[in-house]
Amino acid sequence: MSDDRTHVQEFFTARAADWDRRFPDDGPAYAAAVAELGLREGGRVLDAGCGTGRALPPLRAAVGPSGVVLGADLTPAMLAAAREAGRDQEGQLLLADVAALPLRSRSLDAVFAAGLIAHLARPEENLRELARVVRPDGTLALFHPIGRAALAARHGRRITAEDLRAEPNLRPLLAASGWRMTSYVDEDDRFLALSVRAD
Repeated sequence: MSDDRTHVQEFFTARAADWDRRFPDDGPAYAAAVAELGLREGGRVLDAGCGTGRALPPLRAAVGPSGVVLGADLTPAMLAAAREAGRDQEGQLLLADVAALPLRSRSLDAVFAAGLIAHLARPEENLRELARVVRPDGTLALFHPIGRAALAARHGRRITAEDLRAEPNLRPLLAASGWRMTSYVDEDDRFLALSVRAD
């Protein structure tokens, strides 16, 4: 296990039990972001870095009972919290690293990733792995329930020019990883970058 993986697991293990209580009002923002993925009945979608599974209910609602919803996370404690909240009823939970997903190539219609990009050890490689499992013209949503400035302020920091989520950085990163960005929103109450698999 790499130091990056260990750091991520330690960070989220320490916070898993009270994660949902810390952010109790995010549900509508998740539902609104999922709605922009354009999922259809019977679709196949992955919540990459699913954490406690807050996106799983709206993802299930979007694809219906005939669809496939997967939630993958690196941290067992976060998946345990998802099960405790009953969200394993909305989709299958996988203990998996987004750097090496146990999924067939081109097997999904979309990937939803909330707060994931800040925790990727190798962003270009990791985003390319997400592209691998999505069909051509499939979609990727990089989401956070608050924007970059609000998130930085929450942590007592300022936005820097190196922030991967800044549009001038994110657009070429996605392009190098097999994605074409189609929309970008960075407002106080949400961050959402949508992309389409380029080939």
